[in-house]
Amino acid sequence: MKKRLLAIALIFSLMVAGASAAAVVSSRSEVNEDVNELRVVELNEIDKLYASGRKEEAAKRSAELADELRDSSIQRRDAGAALLLGGLSVGFIAAALLYIWYSVLRPFDKMTGFAQEIAKGNFDIPLDYERSNYFGSFTWAFDSMRKEVSKARSCEREAIENNKTVIATLSHDIKTPIASIRAYCEGLEAKLDSSPEKRARYLSVIMRKCDEVSKLTDDLFLHSLSDLDKLKLSPEPFELGAFIDETVSELAAERSDLNYKKPAESIFVYADRSRTRQLCENLINNARKYAKTDIAVSLERREDAAVLTFRDSGSGIPDADLPFIFDKFYRGHNCGSEQGSGLGLYIVKYISEQQGGGVRLRNLPEGGLEAEIEIPLSKPA
Repeated sequence: MKKRLLAIALIFSLMVAGASAAAVVSSRSEVNEDVNELRVVELNEIDKLYASGRKEEAAKRSAELADELRDSSIQRRDAGAALLLGGLSVGFIAAALLYIWYSVLRPFDKMTGFAQEIAKGNFDIPLDYERSNYFGSFTWAFDSMRKEVSKARSCEREAIENNKTVIATLSHDIKTPIASIRAYCEGLEAKLDSSPEKRARYLSVIMRKCDEVSKLTDDLFLHSLSDLDKLKLSPEPFELGAFIDETVSELAAERSDLNYKKPAESIFVYADRSRTRQLCENLINNARKYAKTDIAVSLERREDAAVLTFRDSGSGIPDADLPFIFDKFYRGHNCGSEQGSGLGLYIVKYISEQQGGGVRLRNLPEGGLEAEIEIPLSKPA
């Protein structure tokens, strides 16, 4: 388009310049040397007439010569005016071409380049727009479209990431009850159920763990149907001391490394039972995997929250890892060869905060790691 516009402007300029030149040449061709010689002869004749006393005739010839000179001057002025008009016309065409380039062609080329970048998938390039040009509103709308598309893509990436996180979280939580089921089944296979009461307790734990697996698989199924954005919680009031006692007893049946200090008073909390059980199992299993020491569990009331504490005597977590230890898929430098997904503590933090509480980790001065979970107290009816 630019080449076509430039060619048209050049043709018009040449036409105007040619017309001006023709007018100048035509005017100048009428005045030549022969005309000038005739005027000299006429002046001599007028002088002779005055000398011979024929003044009236001399005056008449002088008036005719003056008219001829006046006509010649007008012709020269007309030629100059034509030349000036031609120059102004060429200048006007150049100015119009410059204005069209600046106001129309330049913004259009800019949008063309911007559209090519958008077509390549580059949505991070902003389009600066000027409201003064003819494409100001269109450019603003185009840039707004870019922002909306970029935002939509960002939301899509976030949704995909959340989808991966929830699936990984549920998959991680399924492993814990399955490990318990296997441990109790191995106990039954090894004839550790020496009494009917013990056998009934083993079977009761296995069935409860199967129910947990069933619930987690239901969560996974619902999420696959896009009906679950994140893990759902169903909080209710219950007495936490007895609940933790039951949970720790089940885990202690697998391995005798747990020591639970039950509080003297009853502590009622408002939380989700199954998710609270997940908190305990994740922290205990993490301590068993990485600390490999005895684990002390305690419960106490502090102001408006119940505080559940887990302590081990291992090497703790390196200070450099503590700021990031709750990030999903993050694993500390002290993991060694232990297998894991880096989701255990992320799940603990997420569930704790969703229940209105929180979680804190700190390395103990005497060695070991302490994890504190805050669970909101149940409000009196």
